[in-house]
Amino acid sequence: MKKIIRKALTLLLVYYAYMVEYRAELILWVLSGSLPIILMGVWIKAAQGGQFGLTSVDFARYFLTVFIVRQITVAWVIYEFEREVVEGKLSPKLLQPLDPVWHHVASHLSERVARIPFALLLILLFFALYPQAFWLPSLGQILLFTMAVILAFILRFIIQYTFAMFAFWTERATSLENLWLLFYLFLSGLIAPLDVFPEPIRTVVLFTPFPYLIDFPASLLVGLPVDIGRGFLSIIGWILVFLGVNRLLWRAGLKRYSGMGA
Repeated sequence: MKKIIRKALTLLLVYYAYMVEYRAELILWVLSGSLPIILMGVWIKAAQGGQFGLTSVDFARYFLTVFIVRQITVAWVIYEFEREVVEGKLSPKLLQPLDPVWHHVASHLSERVARIPFALLLILLFFALYPQAFWLPSLGQILLFTMAVILAFILRFIIQYTFAMFAFWTERATSLENLWLLFYLFLSGLIAPLDVFPEPIRTVVLFTPFPYLIDFPASLLVGLPVDIGRGFLSIIGWILVFLGVNRLLWRAGLKRYSGMGA
């Protein structure tokens, strides 16, 4: 166990050192996730003249939390994996006594730590400009949010890594991610809280993985009504589904892999 922990820490430290070399790029990545802050202004204005069941303060808190969730759950593994397969860079990793996925996991986790200071600055700036939205979640809300956002990251990562497996069959696996992104933007709660959706649409969407990537953890922290038990069971269920599909595609894809040195 000590050897495993030592190896994991070494891998994380290596990728953290790599990430902090590009601080300017990290700032751009953090800013690229600020779409929820922009949408917040739109919905705050709409709430002043519409009947949405949420106040302008509710919208402000929700979209700030969406920004936080996005900072934690963003994934780019499909782009790296596709490049590795197409250019044959996956071959040397297959020779290592370590599943290549752990390199990507370490890269994503290290990047999260590296971007924390920049994200905190934006959050402080938000409260300075909109102090009426400041609130202190209860300890229970924080714990539930923490568990939900960790599971949301795992689900987002596994979904994208599963799509990445198609790089063994096509050079444009990222096209699947672009198609998925269309549904992700509108059904995950990124564009609008699910509470403002018509009831029939919301009922259907809850049977998909999309709302559990953003809306569910964000609602837990803000305090919006949500079925906690169903939410966690759904996240875990979808993680197991995509993990199973991922392992099947991995084994089938390796038989087709013909990269340099494979």
